[in-house]
Amino acid sequence: MSTNTIRPELLRLATAGSVDDGKSTLVGRLLYDTKSVLADQIDAVTRASVDRGLAQPDLSLLVDGLRAEREQGITIDVAYRYFATPNRTFVLADTPGHVQYTRNTVSGASTAQLVVLLVDARKGVIEQTRRHAAVLALLGVPRLVLAVNKIDLVDDAAETFTRISAEFAELTLGLGWAPDAVQAIPVSALNGDNVAIASENTPYYSGPTLIEHLESVPVDSESNLNDASATPVGLRFPVQYVIRPRTAEHPDYRGYAGQVAAGSAKPGDEVIVLPSGTRSTIERVDTPDGSLDSAQTGRSVTIVLADDVDVSRGDVIVSAADAPTPVQEFTGTICWLADTPLRAGSRLLLKHGTRTSQVIVGSLDALFDEQSLAVNGAPESLSLNEIGLVQLRTAEPVVADHYGTSRRNGSFLLIDPVGGNTLAAGLVGDALTSISGVVTA
Repeated sequence: MSTNTIRPELLRLATAGSVDDGKSTLVGRLLYDTKSVLADQIDAVTRASVDRGLAQPDLSLLVDGLRAEREQGITIDVAYRYFATPNRTFVLADTPGHVQYTRNTVSGASTAQLVVLLVDARKGVIEQTRRHAAVLALLGVPRLVLAVNKIDLVDDAAETFTRISAEFAELTLGLGWAPDAVQAIPVSALNGDNVAIASENTPYYSGPTLIEHLESVPVDSESNLNDASATPVGLRFPVQYVIRPRTAEHPDYRGYAGQVAAGSAKPGDEVIVLPSGTRSTIERVDTPDGSLDSAQTGRSVTIVLADDVDVSRGDVIVSAADAPTPVQEFTGTICWLADTPLRAGSRLLLKHGTRTSQVIVGSLDALFDEQSLAVNGAPESLSLNEIGLVQLRTAEPVVADHYGTSRRNGSFLLIDPVGGNTLAAGLVGDALTSISGVVTA
């Protein structure tokens, strides 16, 4: 039985911005205006707001769920929110703004198709804004929304919005975004101006509201900022689990479960299992609801091959037409996320797809200055939140694409082999020179 259920169009987005820019209030406003919260939640927020002496509900309380977040008035961890409009469904990663939690921003934005970057109209583009924009550029986020928040708190709102928008446009152009990939919107998350309803308080602005833009922006599944013209890669399917039920009903069944990281899987397609290099053909693409005629990027399925070949967890089933060459030495662009600095010669673990292997950091080749958009010479170490270019050597072959052609199959993590903590988020290839305008030896 073949089934191809039509799923509603989904947009994955994230928020970013500095502390007190109003991210939690904006996310709460999005949930409230799209009727994605229950009545008892609204009642609880209203009561808590009255207890604090506020004249209107503090919608940030809808999303700052941790007690530490509520007490400090800041977002600490990444939280995923789900909401929908008649035209589209959304998964939103609400990320922290404090520089200490830049690692969480990297995590939340790594799979985003669009990021809403907030700035406080009273402060404009600040150091953390530039840092977040640089990180989002390295991650290849295809589209940005600049939400100039608290626009109701400045005297000359029109001049302020124009000035901040122009400065941000210059920044994003230098980082590689095309002008039509960035939308600036003046908003007041507290009052709801230009979030769901066009505001009469911003006559100088004639563009879409935030929700209108989110509903209409094109969804890019594999489009990448740093190499938007690249030809999309074929099937990339990291095997997560080998299914062999060996029951009376399925005595000879052997399937390979995982998620399509790139391309599509269709019966009849010729594939190669890497790193072994064994060739076969896809016989079926199974799901609990039946077989599919095709499985696209992001779909979790079980692939059944026509031949009885040796496939294990960590292997990658790829399209025979453009199979990548497995490598054990490659260049990586990483954002260091640990308090202890990274130095050349460090022995860590590298997690790529479903495979984890030992890795040695051969050398630190460059350091990225996100404020000046310059690449500087080889540093002695990488400290917390610093972005650099490194050479890596793995104990086992890695089946990876350049991040510029496949975000999912071109990304990896560096892990502490002792404690298991994530130490760095990495991209395969040199992403630094592609987004910076100045290179300093």
